Amino acid sequence: MAYLDNAATTQLDPQVMEAMIEVMKSNYGNPSSIHGLGRQARSVIERARKSVAKIINASPGEIFFTSGGTEADNTAIIKTIEDHKITHAISTEIEHHAVSHTLEYLEKAGKINYSKLRLSSKGEIDLTELEMLLKENPNSFVSLMHANNEIGNLLPIDEVGELCKKYKAIFHSDTVQTVGHLPIDVRKSNVNFIACAAHKFHGPKGVGFLFIDSNLKINPFVHGGAQERNMRGGTENIYGIAGLAKALEIADAEMMEHKAHIESLKILMIEQLKSRIAGVEFNGLSSEISKSLYTVLSVHLPPTPTAEMLLFNLDINGIFASGGSACSSGSNQGSHVLRALNIDQSRPSVRFSFSKFTTKKEVIHAVDKLCVVLGI
Repeated sequence: MAYLDNAATTQLDPQVMEAMIEVMKSNYGNPSSIHGLGRQARSVIERARKSVAKIINASPGEIFFTSGGTEADNTAIIKTIEDHKITHAISTEIEHHAVSHTLEYLEKAGKINYSKLRLSSKGEIDLTELEMLLKENPNSFVSLMHANNEIGNLLPIDEVGELCKKYKAIFHSDTVQTVGHLPIDVRKSNVNFIACAAHKFHGPKGVGFLFIDSNLKINPFVHGGAQERNMRGGTENIYGIAGLAKALEIADAEMMEHKAHIESLKILMIEQLKSRIAGVEFNGLSSEISKSLYTVLSVHLPPTPTAEMLLFNLDINGIFASGGSACSSGSNQGSHVLRALNIDQSRPSVRFSFSKFTTKKEVIHAVDKLCVVLGI
């Protein structure tokens, strides 16, 4: 067996599980209650908030816990555009659907004009075009993901942040794939919003956070209570928040060690695929180590009569990977990212994604089974 779908979700770290169980045992009070057990539960949340803020160079008051990346993205996009009366947004066709579907919804509702940056055949944006659009459309909303979840392309986030600052645009970045894997400094990057989901870095599912620049004020997206300093109604997921903080603390402390290990596995898989499968290619910049997220490799395989059954056959052989975003599973339209890059989807593409728990043995085993499935 080889689990190579870590961009979809990661295995819960045992240390995170222990931290969550301890909170479950000892901190069962409602964080909004004013009695001792409530205050004890509140302290768990506020310690987590301080920990997260320190890691991304934010202030604790700029961290708002959510149910995950999708809620964080929706909150930042919808409330900023509504509350700041923004009429123009800039993004790309290869954003996560939490971003692109939200912007399309606002466009259809007549609230914004929506400009999509042109992409190179590898999925790169043109900073010159971005600057031109910013110059022509003052006070725009820019949403560009830090690392693409399917092809791993990295955004030059600091350069984008500088342009947005220069032209007084509001900059939101979906950092779901990079929080816990790359250093993030919200001050250095001049980013106004970032989104996080704990399950992408060995934390629990169903919890994330939204960073909101303190210089920007938005109204709540979820109503119903005064939680999260009146920004998100609903009793907090205290166990999940504790798990998120613990997972991020581990990821931050061991980031360079994990990167070296995972990057070596990605390089190994690239070498194995090139040497064993004639005609193999790589989508986007995923095989360019310095320009892509080290956890993701998107592989474009030679034509095969069983292309539509490839992932199913890998599954039967105990190789767990994906053809694109797990959030699009069940869709029969294929990958919107690969489609936007005009990649031939009659040839199968597989996204392999790695974590600190992935081993060299698993990578070689996966390539062996892939060759069997392809009849090589």
